[in-house]
Amino acid sequence: MNRLTWNAKLLSGLAMALVLVACKSTPMVDKPAAVEDKSPAAAKPAEAAVAPTAAADTAAVKEVVIEGNATAGANNPLKDPNNILSKRQVYFDYDSDAVKTEFRPLIEAHAKYLLANRTAKVILQGNTDERGRREYNLSLGQRRSVAVKKSLNLLGVQDAQIETVSFGEEKATAACADDACAKQNRRVDIVYENE
Repeated sequence: MNRLTWNAKLLSGLAMALVLVACKSTPMVDKPAAVEDKSPAAAKPAEAAVAPTAAADTAAVKEVVIEGNATAGANNPLKDPNNILSKRQVYFDYDSDAVKTEFRPLIEAHAKYLLANRTAKVILQGNTDERGRREYNLSLGQRRSVAVKKSLNLLGVQDAQIETVSFGEEKATAACADDACAKQNRRVDIVYENE
């Protein structure tokens, strides 16, 4: 009886180990956020575009008009449709978590805003289209939100101001029949806390 109990415990331990190995995901800490640079002047290797120095990145931040109290009514730059801060989506290519160059000015503007308003906090909500398994889409949505977070970190924004979350395919705008529709679901939404 004792040997049978020991064998049962050993088999259940092995089964649990197999389940954990099957669910293993790649840690995000070791993988740098890929930042794509498709500009003609970018004749640098991909690694140079992925991890530029923070000092070089902050020098390229464009001027963002921030008037008075950021959360105050009509002068709130976050709600002004003429201000880049009112744009809140970073879109991604299919099955990718690489931040596209075209969204760099948007991320730079939000970084500058967060640096000027140290009490402001942002939630980066990763989303995917409906293709793929639920678990994979949740993981991809998280990788996308972490990629935007790392871009903000490179520009000097502290982790305490940023939260990442993945909705996977849960917040898809609609069931899509073509890629033109599905690409609207491959995004990170930038949501400010208490807004």
